[in-house]
Amino acid sequence: MRTDAARAAARNGVGTGAEGLAGLLAEVPRADGLDTRILNAALAQFETYGLRRVGMEDVARRAGVARTTIYRRFAGKDQLVQAVILRECRRFLAAIAEAIEDLSTPEDALVEGFVVGLRNARRHPLLSRVLVSEPEAFLPQLGMNGGAMMLAARDLIAERLRRSCPDAGEDFTAPAEILVRVALSLLLVPGGGLALDDDESVRGFARDHLTRVLRPSTGS
Repeated sequence: MRTDAARAAARNGVGTGAEGLAGLLAEVPRADGLDTRILNAALAQFETYGLRRVGMEDVARRAGVARTTIYRRFAGKDQLVQAVILRECRRFLAAIAEAIEDLSTPEDALVEGFVVGLRNARRHPLLSRVLVSEPEAFLPQLGMNGGAMMLAARDLIAERLRRSCPDAGEDFTAPAEILVRVALSLLLVPGGGLALDDDESVRGFARDHLTRVLRPSTGS
């Protein structure tokens, strides 16, 4: 028989492989009021104090529940952190998908997806904090389940690129992964010689450089 924590972990995508995570990222799971309350409290704590300094007791206090209640839903802090990040990643990808939904070419979809993704990541309270102050605590979460989170994001972005050019019959997996990896590198190592401080500069960079990964396959 599955425990409450195991059921909650499955519902929130914790411990799921790449294929399962892709499905969870693509679809919003059925809402559970207590899970939402706990995840909201955890997110607020992580945004304020970072990942390392927050304990389960802190989350329980903020959520107004007993610590044992959280443990019945999440086996431990690592599982809670994963669930929070998965939910934020789902929201993050939904915003990108909405931004490129009506664009008619893969080039336009790639450029606008990159602009929206980088802007939202920079403005996200949790990402902007942990990527600067404690990347060593955040990066293992991206690599959980063999990098399933990043691969799921790649596959969803590739699918959106395919939708923008349904008759091409092309595989956009590699360009989508390049897009994800370039964005991560800019977030992890800001500054340098690239002046990408606003949407227009990011858009120009993506148009001039990142769309090149599409040209061999699209024939442009």
